[in-house]
Amino acid sequence: MAAALMDEDFDNDDYYSLLNVRREATQEELKASYRRLCMLYHPDKHRDPELKKQAEQLFNLVHQAYEVLSDPQSRAIYDIYGKKGLDMEGWEVVERKRTAAEIREAFERLQRDKEERRLQQRTNPKGTISVGVDATELFDRYDEEFEDLPESGFPQIEINRMHISQSIEAPLTATDTAILSGSLSTQNGNGGGSINLALRRVTSAKGWGELELEAGDLHGPMFGFKIFRNLAHKCSLNANCVLQFSSRGIRPGLTTMVARHLDKNTMGYIQWRWGIQSAMSTSIVRDTQSSHFTMALQLGIPHSFMMLSYQHKFQDEDQTRLKGSIKAGSFGALVEYGAERKISRHSVLGATVSVGVPQGVSLKVKLNRASQTYFFPIHLTDQLLPSAVFYATVGPLVIYVAMHRLIIKPYLKAQKEKDLEKQRESSASEIVHKKQEAEAAVRLMQESVRRIIEAEESKMGLIILNAWYGKFVTDNSRRNEKVKVIDVTVPLQCLVKDSKLILTEASKAGLPGFYDPCVGEDKNLKILYQFRGVLHQVMSGDSEALRIPKQSHKIDADG
Repeated sequence: MAAALMDEDFDNDDYYSLLNVRREATQEELKASYRRLCMLYHPDKHRDPELKKQAEQLFNLVHQAYEVLSDPQSRAIYDIYGKKGLDMEGWEVVERKRTAAEIREAFERLQRDKEERRLQQRTNPKGTISVGVDATELFDRYDEEFEDLPESGFPQIEINRMHISQSIEAPLTATDTAILSGSLSTQNGNGGGSINLALRRVTSAKGWGELELEAGDLHGPMFGFKIFRNLAHKCSLNANCVLQFSSRGIRPGLTTMVARHLDKNTMGYIQWRWGIQSAMSTSIVRDTQSSHFTMALQLGIPHSFMMLSYQHKFQDEDQTRLKGSIKAGSFGALVEYGAERKISRHSVLGATVSVGVPQGVSLKVKLNRASQTYFFPIHLTDQLLPSAVFYATVGPLVIYVAMHRLIIKPYLKAQKEKDLEKQRESSASEIVHKKQEAEAAVRLMQESVRRIIEAEESKMGLIILNAWYGKFVTDNSRRNEKVKVIDVTVPLQCLVKDSKLILTEASKAGLPGFYDPCVGEDKNLKILYQFRGVLHQVMSGDSEALRIPKQSHKIDADG
């Protein structure tokens, strides 16, 4: 049972937190921390059989952590992929690498080898549902002329077009993939569909080729061939050749695009399209953590245009994005602006207002749910009416705020509480084991703590009077909630060295003598300590680095 306990716990240990070292720790720092914990947990230092057994378990746990972090290759794997990387089969046949990039490459290869055994069980479904809505009567009606007609009291909102498409990928071998897709479209009572089959083969690490067959009642049979090839380290080529069979004969088409990395965040594209709609275009795309910028120019038949677009990415939990674009050319002019925001773990909601000449005013609502896309373009007017622009802008914002407060926020809160409860139930036995391990560690620390306190008292050094770790309720409206904290006075005193206590930037739950008393909730560490005969107090976040003593922690005697 003890061995099973250690194996279960080992899977979730943070090695850096266990050794109380920073992630950038040198070999000397690792060795110093390891030696100190070995002196504390060495089985030969305890005569009591039960304490000796507990010390042996903890000693082995510390030794395993040190073995991983002291070996450059194992440490690099652990830093990149965590414990799952160390468990990956096949490292024994990989030569020992010297850089993290080489280790990452080797791990990805091993991961691909593992995935090959499950190719037949995997698909990648993608789908799009688009529903076009004609709402022009909301803003542009003939009330005076047709006011006596029956059923003309309310504006008519019609669905004038629909499009549904779906595709799945079926890996055949490690290099071959079949892609099956189909679509149905209807507009103003007329419609049709098509089915498409593509076979893709990865020819090398530098490229792939794809054969494509399509049949339907909209355009007739089509045969195509695509290739992708990395021409150089920062340059690639994508080409697509098609033959469209129709009642007018065979209509060929060719599209080629060259892409090049201009810098770390910028791509440049040059495209040439020949066939039914011939055109040449060039574009520059710059994508950073906080923004996305695109500039494009096209010369072609039937349209030539210039386009600029910008998207700002907010670094918030909901991944909010504001975007705007302007496009002008032979077709007219078009201005678009909008926003998108993550509304749940797998869903992103966006709205875009389109104002153009001669297009009029439209509102486009899009919902991405996992690999499915739901698109609702709503045409409001054929002319530039200020009222349509105003309601297209304000309406979605008001509706979103109402939905977020009345539906989305309560749902996410309930879902979070439900997930938290499941997490607590699934980890209940593990918490018990962690608690037992922490209590065992505290018992092993007693003798060492007694000596540390005696040494600190003799020089009026650092004495930990009380320390608590967990969830503290400070809001008066939540006083009825159960306080979930544990006493960690002994473990912290054991970490005091030369009248200093230094905790690294990591969760405190992994420290010797600690455990997580409230899984999934925010935690803090509160310490009351004495230094040079003066009381000090500090509270820090779970993952914050902490160094005491500090003068700013001193308790004001007058207060």
